[in-house]
Amino acid sequence: MGPQWDIQTLSFAYKGQGVLIDQLSFSLAAGTFTGVAGPNGVGKTTLIHLLSGTLNPSEGKILLEGQSVHGMSPASLARRLALVRQHTDMSFGFTVEETVLMARTAHLDWRGFESTVDRDRVHEALCLTETDHLAHRSINSLSGGECQRVFIARALAQDTDVLILDEPTNHLDLKHQIAVYDLLKSIQVDQGKTIITITHDINMAMQYCDQVLLLSPGYDQKSVIGPPQDVLTCDRIEAVFGVRVMRLTHNEHTFIAPIGQCR
Repeated sequence: MGPQWDIQTLSFAYKGQGVLIDQLSFSLAAGTFTGVAGPNGVGKTTLIHLLSGTLNPSEGKILLEGQSVHGMSPASLARRLALVRQHTDMSFGFTVEETVLMARTAHLDWRGFESTVDRDRVHEALCLTETDHLAHRSINSLSGGECQRVFIARALAQDTDVLILDEPTNHLDLKHQIAVYDLLKSIQVDQGKTIITITHDINMAMQYCDQVLLLSPGYDQKSVIGPPQDVLTCDRIEAVFGVRVMRLTHNEHTFIAPIGQCR
């Protein structure tokens, strides 16, 4: 059985700008938790929009279970993967429940009506993200952190095998950051879902991710993927981020602590 994801010599450049992603290749097995890390402007968000089919590559292929993502219909893609963007514009005053219910569109019958199953999936997702008490609130009345958890709930309600997230803990306090990563890890382990998430917190990546894809700027450093302890070495972090760090161990857990900029 081949990899669930197979990315082959992927390149991308925005019009009028230089190459942002250059000849990137990697594979991901089903049911793995992958963190995408790297400095600002290196192409992390662009990469997940390429993976989710919302951007077309300049070169290369993105295969999901052997099929090109960009050859799938929107409905077929929506049944396979869910994307949680960092910023989502909700111009209309939908309730939280209505917002999450929108994720069920790809599962509706030919009449376009939701079923008891759809409602149950929405309720389960709201409970998992501790947003069920907000169900009848307008989405526009929520704080940034509350909105973030609602959009994670919407992705869960979409009921896909793959969940792709762009900085899911953005706007969240420490308690809810840990709660989100605990939730993502539990659905990976218990439901066998594949999780791909952008993170700026390399310590969260060390504790929760099976592997890390570290994107590097320029051509002097190669992007690398592998187990967090192998990828997130002090030397590599210093080369990619320009920050001196030290590794600490506590109760068999490894942490990265910054100690100053590289001179």
